[in-house]
Amino acid sequence: MGKTLTIAPVTRLEGHAKVTINLDDAGNVADTAVNVVELRGFEKFCLGRPAEEMPRIVTSICGVCPWSHHLAAAKACDAVFGVTPPPAGRKLRELCNAIAYTEEHILHFFFLAGADFVLGPGADYKVRNVIGIAQAAPDVAKRVVRCRHLGTQMLNIISGKSIHPVTAVPGGFSKPLTEKERDQTLKMAEEILEFAKWSIAWAKSDIFPKYLDAVKTVGVINTGYMGTVDADGALDLYDGKLRLMKPDGTFTDFADSDYLNYIEEKVLPWSYMKFPYAKSWGEGFSMDLDAPKGIYRTNTLARINACDKIRTPLAQAELEAFRKAFGRPCHLTLLYNWARLIELLYNAEYAVQLLKDPEITGKETRVTAKPRAARGVGHVEAPRGTLIHDYETDADGMITNCNLIVGTTHNNSAINMSVKQAAKALIKGGNYNEQLLNTVEMSIRAYDPCFSCATHNLDGKIAVKIELKGPDGNLVDTIAN
Repeated sequence: MGKTLTIAPVTRLEGHAKVTINLDDAGNVADTAVNVVELRGFEKFCLGRPAEEMPRIVTSICGVCPWSHHLAAAKACDAVFGVTPPPAGRKLRELCNAIAYTEEHILHFFFLAGADFVLGPGADYKVRNVIGIAQAAPDVAKRVVRCRHLGTQMLNIISGKSIHPVTAVPGGFSKPLTEKERDQTLKMAEEILEFAKWSIAWAKSDIFPKYLDAVKTVGVINTGYMGTVDADGALDLYDGKLRLMKPDGTFTDFADSDYLNYIEEKVLPWSYMKFPYAKSWGEGFSMDLDAPKGIYRTNTLARINACDKIRTPLAQAELEAFRKAFGRPCHLTLLYNWARLIELLYNAEYAVQLLKDPEITGKETRVTAKPRAARGVGHVEAPRGTLIHDYETDADGMITNCNLIVGTTHNNSAINMSVKQAAKALIKGGNYNEQLLNTVEMSIRAYDPCFSCATHNLDGKIAVKIELKGPDGNLVDTIAN
């Protein structure tokens, strides 16, 4: 008889999800699904709002990555109002983005994914968490907490608010950075840079070598990739052109305002998350592991696959070493964690560079923006992937249409495929245990998904399914709308 395994909830990620694994009569994996059933619906209740309110509203989509939504919204409003921020305003936005990145990547690597690597996927689930890491490596835990605190302090000094920020406005940044604030935050940035340098050296010597067998076998899928690059093809997390790379490494660059010509979103009945795919490839959509069609990935591994180079010297050296070891493009899902540390190093370097830039303390940080009827697309690279905000306004500057494609949404198909590949590789003949099921979860955590950000209302309906089970655990009835 076939059997269904359920992993619920999937732990150490943002939002809620469960994994359903269907076994056939032989106890092998027949099919899997990552069910995301929470609902946010921001695209709907932003309608009718003044466009200038969007950078403040959308930060509430996620308290973990509010800066990404804040900046993408501000850039979309720049486009709607037809304004360009002055150099100081742009660089202050980029500085906040880089600082927020360091916080985010430290959080995920050490607090969320770290327990699988530091303690091992077979460790008791009661200690396989951040508390267990603190007990196993207290000196590391202290540095992690301190550097995340430094990032928060820096954002508070620069913008007045680290969570749910309000400082990026249409046309720029609402306050200049004083010389005193710059000197104060530079010391903090330099300390974070030292931690970033230590982190990747430590992981390469003490952590990743233990898991190379798992890296080569768990969650591995053959897909395309998307990231943002500047005019020279270098990694850019704030601005630039989008690069859509096929699995063989060939790519096409395009402006974010043209994304609808390259990407389309599918809706499947068992998830509130949409399934974007590369329609410009002309091959349709399929999540078949043996012959995927239209599937691309975003986030850390995707970005370092897509870019030609990285602008800061230490991160560039790490990129070159990574490519020498794993090639370009690299399809090994668990290496998202390694790529995350390369990006941590890049953002720490870049924050120091920006704070040493004389223009960062310029007094002119914004220009006047006036409402008009227009469409504006703004995008940034959020820690979890390419984030697109697309707004349309009427003559009074009120939002008439709003579309958001979030980093985790781009990865929805790939996450489902990685789970299926991992489950098929690990569960044979009906044999499974907690360690194997947690290893399946690791293929999800590699993407650092934020399901809270990525869920949308589908056709105005809330799908409800209630399963009634008897005392023996057998299904008695199902009620669904």
